[in-house]
Amino acid sequence: MRLFVRFLITAAAVAVAAWLVPGITITGNGYIAVAVMAIVLGLVNAFIRPVLKFLSCGLIVLTLGLFTFVVNGAAFWLAGSLASGVGFRVTGLWAALWGSVVVSIVSFLLSVFVRDRGED
Repeated sequence: MRLFVRFLITAAAVAVAAWLVPGITITGNGYIAVAVMAIVLGLVNAFIRPVLKFLSCGLIVLTLGLFTFVVNGAAFWLAGSLASGVGFRVTGLWAALWGSVVVSIVSFLLSVFVRDRGED
C-alpha cells in the first residue's frame, strides 16, 4: 500500500511539473503518460541516480552539493527520454532541471500530509 501511495505522489508531482515547467509536455493520453513517467522516474531514481551520484561525488563536494541539481536534472531528462514513447516529452536540460526541482518540492509537500501508520 505504501508503494502505491508513493506512486500516486510521484504521479501528481510529475503532472504538476508538466503543468508548470515550459519544455515538459504531455501528448496523447495524459493519464497513461504521467503514470508511465512516474514508474520510469522511480526506477531511474532507484537504480541509475545512485550511480550518477557516486561517479560525480567529487563535483558534488567541490560545488558544496549544488551539482546534485544537475544529477537530478539528468535523471529526470533520462526518465523523460525513456517515457517519450507514451507521449511525455522533456525538451532540454533546463526543462529537466526545473522539472526535477518541481517534482522534488511537490513530492515533499504531499509526503508531509501522508503519514505512515508506524510513524508517531
